[in-house]
This record gives sequence, structure tokens and C-alpha cells, in this order.
Amino acid sequence: MPLDEGSDWPPPIIEVNGSGTSDIVLICEHASSHMPAAYADLGLPAHERMRHIAWDLGAEGVARGLAKRLDAACFLGTYSRLLIDLNRPLDSPTSIPVLSESTAIPGNMALTDAEREGRIARIFTPFHDHVRSFLDRRDRAGRKTRIVAIHSFTPVFLGVERSWHAGILYDHSRDYGEAVISALARDPSINVGANVPYVIDRAGDYAVPIHGDDRRYPAILIEIRNDLISTRDGIAEWTERLAGALHACA
Repeated sequence: MPLDEGSDWPPPIIEVNGSGTSDIVLICEHASSHMPAAYADLGLPAHERMRHIAWDLGAEGVARGLAKRLDAACFLGTYSRLLIDLNRPLDSPTSIPVLSESTAIPGNMALTDAEREGRIARIFTPFHDHVRSFLDRRDRAGRKTRIVAIHSFTPVFLGVERSWHAGILYDHSRDYGEAVISALARDPSINVGANVPYVIDRAGDYAVPIHGDDRRYPAILIEIRNDLISTRDGIAEWTERLAGALHACA
């Protein structure tokens, strides 16, 4: 289910369990499909807002579940990635996409500079400033930190089937990433890959490079196939599976 925004213009970030004792800090940028009514769904049919192009189905539930299960801090985005993608550098062409998968986004075409800067100021900057300030406070307190970003992916992308159940993505944190993969691989019924179905790239990713690698924290991004976390039971199953693996690699 989408976040309970409570307002057409909610704060751009929800902090969950900020006083958690875990070394892990969870970031879920694509937790919501919300678009204020003023955007008229960016000119898309209403059903498009519930597709992967607008958010990461199931990711919020897993992130919240892990926050509780691990006693970890968690940060959730509250706006659709179609307005501005919180996991893209601002100079990325997919920061405010005009094409997502094979779907044109009419409301993102021919944006004025004022509109672009408005979305940055209202959504992107306060989200990342909040996370940055939180991490700064942990550093000053001498707290260890591991960044774990939670995402989901589609079983089929542009007609190509994806066989993985999950992927663990990393750049500088190879040891941490491979340790989590090894822990998950103890269950022979799941197919988990390294740097699939995407790779971490500073030109196209934000949370792991900026909040993780640049601060010299262990940092990974977990991708879960979204058909596996489309129900409460699926979310609960993957929360427990990931909690066990992350705990084993603490």
C-alpha cells in the first residue's frame, strides 16, 4: 500500500525509529507513488501511478519491517519518483524523467527552470539534507553506520524476463555486499545475484555513493523482485529473510 500521506503536500521524508540502536540505516527513496493533485498525474492515465515507473512496490513495507526487526533507523520518500527521483544525481537525465521504461511522461516535458528548481527545493534537497544531518549526528556521537537502501524491481523489463529473486548492489563495499549475498544464498530456493538487475554508478545513483561510499560507510542497495513483495505475506517473508542475513553480517 502507498504511504498514508495525510496531506496533498506531505513533508518529503518520513523518519522511522530514528533512535534505533542498529548500525544499519535504511533508506527507501521510492516508497510512495504520491503526486499532488496539481500535477494531474503528470498527464498519465491513473493506473500508471501504481506501476513501477512511479514507485517501488513493496519496498516501503520491507523497509518498515526491517526498521522494526533490526531496531534500525529508516528514511522513506513520500513523493513519486516521477516528480523527481531521490536516487539520481540532479544532473542525471533520469532525475526528472521524460521517458520511464517505454512510457512517455507528458508532465515532465518542456519543464521550466522554475518548475525544476521548485521540485528540487521542495522534495530532493530536504530529503537528503535530513539524511545527511542525521548521519552527521551519528558521526559526532561515535556511532558506526552501515547504509542499506531498499528497492524493488520488475520481473520483466522491456520484454526481458529477470530470473533473480533479489540483487545486492555495491560499489566500494564489495566485502559487505558479498557477505550479505552469501548469507542469503544459504537458502537454496532463492536466486540472489551481485549487482543485478542494475549496477551502482555515481552518474546514475545517489544514496550509496553519497551517503555511503563518500562517508566510508559499508553501503549496499537491496533490490527485491516486486512480485515477491506485493502482498503482506510476501513482505513479511522477505523482511525476515533479509533481517537474518543483515544481522549475520553485522
